[in-house]
Amino acid sequence: MVRIGLTGGIGSGKSTVAGLLAARGAVVIDADRIAREVVEPGTPGLAAVIEAFGDGVLAADGALDRPALAGIVFADPEARARLDGIVHPLVRERAVELAAAAAADAVLVNDVPLLVETGQAGSYDLVLVVEADLDVRLARLVERGMTEDDARARIAAQATDEQRRAVADVVLDNSGTLERLEEQVDRFWTERVEPARS
Repeated sequence: MVRIGLTGGIGSGKSTVAGLLAARGAVVIDADRIAREVVEPGTPGLAAVIEAFGDGVLAADGALDRPALAGIVFADPEARARLDGIVHPLVRERAVELAAAAAADAVLVNDVPLLVETGQAGSYDLVLVVEADLDVRLARLVERGMTEDDARARIAAQATDEQRRAVADVVLDNSGTLERLEEQVDRFWTERVEPARS
């Protein structure tokens, strides 16, 4: 099994790269998706979040009100650390379960937005970082419905490009076209993944 840690800042196109790797046969474990699962209604994760932050983070339907929670944690580093202390262990536990279910010879891609921030780089055979220019990332996030101020705050709350590069085995630049990104993913697969499997 080849274990790849995939990371990149919000708006970098990391999910696009995960999709391109999945199309080549990789098993992708998406930490963001798991993070949503572990706080769904009825889960111990959601109960812990409500206990920590109050009923104000609940929507009328009993689901987590993500914008309300984001408004709290992105303005307060201590609150963000408290949330991370609840969610990260649950995400890691579920990721381990999913990895254990993969075939022994799988290319396992852990899509982890906060790989650097949570100190997980050493857990992988290869660390793949996706980057994009700041203006490109901001435009993507605004297109998704964020204000530019919110987008800048989210970017500032994450590791810097320099911090990600410091743990990277390979850096992909996703500031250009999808075709250019696909070429880089092909090269990564041919030059790094296939030799690691043999």
